[in-house]
Amino acid sequence: MAKRDITAAAAAAPSGSRRMRMWMLRATTSVLLWTCIVQLTALGETWGPRVLKGWPSCNHRGRSPLATGAKEAVRVKVSSGDQPRRVFPPKRVYKNNGYLMVSCNGGLNQMRAAICDMVAIARFMNVTLIVPELDKTSFWADPSEFHDIFDVDHFITSLRDEVRILKELPPRLKSRVERGRIYSMAPTSWSDISYYRHRILPLIQKHKVVHFNRTDARLANNGQPLQLQRLRCRVNFSALKFTPQIEELGRKVVKLLRRTGPFLVLHLRYEMDMLAFSGCTLGCNDDEVEELTRMRYDYEQWKVKKIDSDEQRIEGLCPLTPEETALTLKALDIDRNMQIFVAAGEIYGGERRMATLARSYPKLFKKETLLESSDLKAFQNHSSQMAALDYLVSLESDVFVPTYDGNMAKVVEGHRRFLGFKKTILLDRRLLVELIDQFSSGNLSWEEFSSAVKEVHAFRVGNPTRRLVIPDRPKEEEYFYANPQECLRSSAMHNWLLVGRS
Repeated sequence: MAKRDITAAAAAAPSGSRRMRMWMLRATTSVLLWTCIVQLTALGETWGPRVLKGWPSCNHRGRSPLATGAKEAVRVKVSSGDQPRRVFPPKRVYKNNGYLMVSCNGGLNQMRAAICDMVAIARFMNVTLIVPELDKTSFWADPSEFHDIFDVDHFITSLRDEVRILKELPPRLKSRVERGRIYSMAPTSWSDISYYRHRILPLIQKHKVVHFNRTDARLANNGQPLQLQRLRCRVNFSALKFTPQIEELGRKVVKLLRRTGPFLVLHLRYEMDMLAFSGCTLGCNDDEVEELTRMRYDYEQWKVKKIDSDEQRIEGLCPLTPEETALTLKALDIDRNMQIFVAAGEIYGGERRMATLARSYPKLFKKETLLESSDLKAFQNHSSQMAALDYLVSLESDVFVPTYDGNMAKVVEGHRRFLGFKKTILLDRRLLVELIDQFSSGNLSWEEFSSAVKEVHAFRVGNPTRRLVIPDRPKEEEYFYANPQECLRSSAMHNWLLVGRS
């Protein structure tokens, strides 16, 4: 009897072991499968578009950031019940080489481009980026923090598969910085990524924290790795979302304009700071010329003090005046009844300087005339937040016309290319002022003037083109953010690049 029990137990043992092994195999397989499903779900939000749509893509004409955001919110809500759910990519695991702090300088769009560069630089040095500090000391004196303009949580989490971003330094390092123990510097302008790897990274490894006190134009336009260029685009077109309050008000402005048909956005850069900086005074009276000159001398960072306004204008270095702008739009056959939204701050000279443009185009609007004062109350005295509204409306417009190629004009131009090469009329100011002067002096008839203006701008409408590269003269070559060709995957862009047109 005892012998039979021992024999049965011995026979049962292998069977029990097999069952245990089978159970363990099934459990391990289930865990692996669920892990894969979770990872694929997370990756789908960010990497899915790259695989299925050739990310980053331009094959979404008409899909604006405002409209896309609304659609995505609905889709997520339907799929997850009453509680909206956002799925972000998994964190990238890497050895952290230190921390990078940055203080941006300039207006909204100069800072926007700089933030994109800083993310790319941090990624390629394998360092942790602290949420950038925005400029509060420039001409605009805007006290806005990053989170007042951009959705900071979206910014951090949507990029976590590329770079670690924190809202502030860890406590030990933060206290050290607060005691003034920090290495601060301005990186060399227009540097390529090798400069940051070989010159800046060793400084970060030595000091643990490095602070960039200037960020404008610190990364070269051209000759960068393709992955870096596309990351700059990803930050610009996806990660840098404006706050819900700004986007909601932007949608409201667009809705008000769309009620009565198409609209053109005119980025009329005829503002006091631009005129003082550029030294352009055409149409200004003596008191205004004196005021602008005094302002230019008061700002130490504006290096050039003595400027000949007439020479500046002939070289095409002045923003068009409101009067010149009215002539140009008429010459381009822009319908008198077209709605025109003026994306700008306060126009220098006020209603007196806007009178000619208003007579030529009576359907002239600004955010201040379309919205109630209560709508804008929270944005008053915050120029960057007001500029963010103009930015959103500019993206949505049927036509975008900048009168000066400043930072907003360039960044909006590039974003509109990304949205499907939306029409952007890029004015050739040098030729325009020559034609305007000939017409004003009676050397050209209206028909001749209008025909010449249309001919000059026939192919200057934001169409696919190679980015202009000028070796050793980065300030004069085309800005990456005006034409981020590495990120434009439409068939139109592909065909242009194949045949080598420019």
